[in-house]
Amino acid sequence: MKKSTLIKGVALAVILLAVFLIPLFVSNGESAAEGGGFYGTAWALLPPVIAIALALITKEVYSSLFVGILMGGLLYSAYSFEGTVLHVFQGGIVSVLSDGYNIGILVFLVILGAMVSLMNNAGGSAAFGRWAAQHIKTRVGAQLATVALGVLIFIDDYFNCLTVGSVMRPVTDKHKVSRVKLSYLIDATAAPVCIIAPISSWAAAVASYVEDGNGLNLFIRAIPFNFYAILTIVMMVGMALMKTEFGPMAKFEGAAESTGDLFNGKNPYANAAKEEIEEKGIVLDLVLPVVVLIFACVIGMIYSGGFFEGASFIEAFSNSDASVGLMLGSVFALAFTILYYCLRRTMTFRETMNCIPEGFRAMVPAILILTFAWSLKAMTDSLGAGEFVAGVVKGSAGAFQAFLPAVVFLIGCFLAFATGTSWGTFGILIPITLDVFPLTNPLGVVCVSACMAGAVCGDHCSPISDTTIMASAGAQCDHVDHVSTQLPYAIMAAAVSFVAYLVAGFIPNALIALPIAILLMVGTLFVVKTLSKKKAAV
Repeated sequence: MKKSTLIKGVALAVILLAVFLIPLFVSNGESAAEGGGFYGTAWALLPPVIAIALALITKEVYSSLFVGILMGGLLYSAYSFEGTVLHVFQGGIVSVLSDGYNIGILVFLVILGAMVSLMNNAGGSAAFGRWAAQHIKTRVGAQLATVALGVLIFIDDYFNCLTVGSVMRPVTDKHKVSRVKLSYLIDATAAPVCIIAPISSWAAAVASYVEDGNGLNLFIRAIPFNFYAILTIVMMVGMALMKTEFGPMAKFEGAAESTGDLFNGKNPYANAAKEEIEEKGIVLDLVLPVVVLIFACVIGMIYSGGFFEGASFIEAFSNSDASVGLMLGSVFALAFTILYYCLRRTMTFRETMNCIPEGFRAMVPAILILTFAWSLKAMTDSLGAGEFVAGVVKGSAGAFQAFLPAVVFLIGCFLAFATGTSWGTFGILIPITLDVFPLTNPLGVVCVSACMAGAVCGDHCSPISDTTIMASAGAQCDHVDHVSTQLPYAIMAAAVSFVAYLVAGFIPNALIALPIAILLMVGTLFVVKTLSKKKAAV
């Protein structure tokens, strides 16, 4: 066994060395700083490809991300030692940690961790678990309740990931739903739900990329054509009701149901876990802080959009800054939670203060991965990955118009998967599709929707996506396990969506294309269930 591991390690090292050296021989020695060298070429996508491949092969995400960042620094500086070091740290890690938006998200993440710790120590999570055990009797019910809560929290994907995780963990644990399945349900009700919710930070982001002021109107018109988001929800509900799993997820779910091992061995949050105080907690100790958190975050988001300066509610959401809104909302929610527990005498003030660093420690894995993922995105941006993809799309747009929605969907998937950002993918592809197809053309709305769906799909699949990272943090499961178990599910939804976009390219009518897409997904689920039964019988 040790010899086999050594051979695999040596082989991987040789392949990595080759990958790192090949660009050196094709380099013209020019830096990408001024648009030369590898800037705007296919090489710009090499850093995220390396990071993703290594994460899936080695099952170790921190070093994989850093190797991808290092590759980006080498390509940017044309293999200059000084230039590489400066770009990796100053242009990458230090730069993303100096960005106000990113810092706001990290503050929100830390506060959410502190609130989860407070709710656990106050006994709120345990009390909710006891209440749910009386009302949610089955594994199917636990999964459907998770989906329902995820759909209800449609304001922002970051907020969704951590809130749904903290609320539903006691329920899914009680019914022996594996943490990777919980993580998938969280992830699949984060971005896919936000991208079809008109009042959300995602709607605001998409609207901002349309210059004529019709962004929100375009977003609403594109919802029925957002096949990936809609089919992902259909798939989650269908698989829960059919009680079927496939791929690596089936192994984790089987172990959880038969042995009660929710992690199948690996729990990175084990050291942060503490025994919940069951005897003095009530359901309100969990529900009230969560409700206040939701309300405060909504107020924070519309405040950042100018609601209190005269803007309408819709305009405020369209102009909102999710980082500022969520950060401010979570701060007020944390203050309320501490005061509430002290007045209820479920915890002393000292005990509430001890929960803050405890919550911080629980979120360290997610913070570290997010920092590296943002740094990797900075590398691809500095290498002009967006310009390269834009050129590819524009160069092939006119040749096959009816097939363009499916092509845009695939490009959106690939770009978001490689960069780990759906919002960045929106910014690149939406202006291009609107140049090719004006909104007066029926295919214009379909292509914009395909762009959004592809971006969400790639974001959903990517191990370096912030929402993927937060979903694993919300479920408190191993990040690579979450990615490897979720990937086959996302690919299946993407495959059906691709076929649906082929149909929509020829029949750009939502009343026809959407029912066909849903029927295709339901039929696919029945095929998967049949094949799973045959495999189990063998």
